[in-house]
Amino acid sequence: MSMTLRTAVATVALALVPLTALAADLKLGYVDLQRALEEIDEGKAAKAQLKREFDEKQKQLDQRTDEVKRLDADFQKQALVMAPDAKAAKAAEIDRKKVEVQQFFVGLQKDLAGREREVTRGLFDKMIAMVRELADAEGFTMVLDRNTVLYAPPSLDVTNELVRKYNARYGAGRGAAAPAKKGAAPAPATAPAKK
Repeated sequence: MSMTLRTAVATVALALVPLTALAADLKLGYVDLQRALEEIDEGKAAKAQLKREFDEKQKQLDQRTDEVKRLDADFQKQALVMAPDAKAAKAAEIDRKKVEVQQFFVGLQKDLAGREREVTRGLFDKMIAMVRELADAEGFTMVLDRNTVLYAPPSLDVTNELVRKYNARYGAGRGAAAPAKKGAAPAPATAPAKK
């Protein structure tokens, strides 16, 4: 029995040797892609563009909603003196306009969500390629997404390096747009406060 126990311990010890050697060569890091998206110059510009598009669409929605409210208010004032047929026709018209506004709202939400996906997909693709380059250059075995990591010390976070390299490659090469981005620098200070 003593010999069997020694054999088992030796087998386990030999099995662990490659794992400890592997662990010594293992270099891990993680990146917060969502935070990087908010901090890269192109991400800030895309967010501003999407906000402008949203505001324009919101104006259109508000105009349509106000029109329906006005029609409904006028109808409520005139309903007592209207003929039953005219009253029914006006109520049907208002109901139809309410449905149109609701459909317009749903369409706007869908369009804006699609635009956001379209814009961020391209930025995420470029960031992921940059993470690969960063991992190769820095000798990382793996770089994980922060959302999949339960715990990791901040020293393994390579998000700042990703943002710096991304902006160096894609942000500074925009010529006339570069000064506007420098003026937008205070925006990151407010973004973390919202979180």
